[in-house]
Amino acid sequence: MIELIPSLTHCIHTVTKREYEDTLRQMLSGAAGNEQLNQRLELLTIVLKGIDFKHLRLESEKYMVQGKKVKVIFFLENNTPGYEIQVL
Repeated sequence: MIELIPSLTHCIHTVTKREYEDTLRQMLSGAAGNEQLNQRLELLTIVLKGIDFKHLRLESEKYMVQGKKVKVIFFLENNTPGYEIQVL
């Protein structure tokens, strides 16, 4: 499970790609044996390939334009990426 918080200046797709890049950078800087990082990178890869970010962006931004903060939780269910949006 990965929790990310998008904003109106950084959509959920951008935030997810940055999280992927940060995780990859951590692994390349010597933490490659870290199982948690390996699992995180694997989930981010699956999410980036399997989630309809256009739909997710529209769904989450409708709350953000109202001034609400949104948290998106990505997870795998039966090897299929899924997400939940929480309005904070």
